[in-house]
Amino acid sequence: MSSAGEVEDRFGADSSYSWSRLMVALLLSTIGGVGLWSTVVVLPVIQADFGIDRGGASLPYTATLIGYAIGGIFMGRAADRFGVTRPVIFGALMLGIGYFAAAIAQSYWQFIAAQALLIGMMGSSATYGPLVADISHWFIKRRGIAVAIVISGNYVSGAFWPPILQYGIETIGWRQSYMWIALLCVVTMIPLALFMRRRPDIDAGDVPVARRVAIALPTSPRKMQALLVLAGVACCVAMSMPQVHLVALCVDLGYGATRGAEMLSVMLGLGIISRLVSGMVADRIGGLATLLIGSTLQCIALLFYLPFDGLMSLYVIAGMFGLAQGGIVPSYALIVREYFPAREAGSRISIVLMSTIAGMALGGWMSGEIYDLTGSYQAAFLNGIAWNLLNMGIAAWLLISRLRPHAPLAA
Repeated sequence: MSSAGEVEDRFGADSSYSWSRLMVALLLSTIGGVGLWSTVVVLPVIQADFGIDRGGASLPYTATLIGYAIGGIFMGRAADRFGVTRPVIFGALMLGIGYFAAAIAQSYWQFIAAQALLIGMMGSSATYGPLVADISHWFIKRRGIAVAIVISGNYVSGAFWPPILQYGIETIGWRQSYMWIALLCVVTMIPLALFMRRRPDIDAGDVPVARRVAIALPTSPRKMQALLVLAGVACCVAMSMPQVHLVALCVDLGYGATRGAEMLSVMLGLGIISRLVSGMVADRIGGLATLLIGSTLQCIALLFYLPFDGLMSLYVIAGMFGLAQGGIVPSYALIVREYFPAREAGSRISIVLMSTIAGMALGGWMSGEIYDLTGSYQAAFLNGIAWNLLNMGIAAWLLISRLRPHAPLAA
């Protein structure tokens, strides 16, 4: 019989079952992540359909992400208590209802309500934080790459959905496209969620005591959580500028929405590579150092948007941006698992990851408002760079604090 310390048994950490479960989680994250990207692609169409300005057209995205952030916290707590299957099945049903409701919306505010409450808060939120926390319990030696893979579902979704949805808008219209998304979410996600009914051995996946002593908290648990939340907001306000407004930027420059959707696909596709590489790096140097590296590279990529706006230049910068920032968000999950007990993983990881979503929501809205005030995206890029510097400062302080001696954590 295998001892408790072994990870080679069929359903233990780092086992073949763990990898199978990871692939299912990746599929769920990819499908359920549509809620984050559909409003980005339909932004120009919504602006024309409902007769609103650019800031108003950005509001559905912001409302969706606010709902997503709030819902993710409750979904994380539900996953800690009931396991991940129930929240994901519930989320699949809400995505189906939400996309159908958005498709038949006759007013701007009906559309926003469907996006925020059904698609964001009760739908897609179940396929992010809860899945990341669940997978972190099934890996020890390869936790960094495993977390990076499941979070990459967010980017696989971003690479997969925009061109398909853009094609649907051009052929059958955005409303019919939303109805097909509703059907697809329900019929694919529920069977996948049932595969994940097995519950993990929480104690087996906890941080080893020796390692917890080596990286004791530099401040109180509450302040540490607050710092990670602030860092998550800051990095994603910066991240949201090109991700949310790239399609609209290309329309303004005369390149068309299709080119913008292609650039977004390139950005997020290369972001997948970045996330996987960053996961492997994090297994060697830890989550904090990986966060600081990714944040610095993201800031550099943002700077390139200021002087360049040619078509080929934007394709190149989109690729640079994707390669730079893909590893940032997975680092937060690893930092939480390094500093906090495994039994709190679902709620704590969801809180931090949802702060990144809140940052995307805030940044997407701010960029639209700055555009309306200034008539261009230059000031919006400068705003993103300022927030990026705040994230870099927090990551650097935490990393420096780790080098200082700390008392061991209480048992």
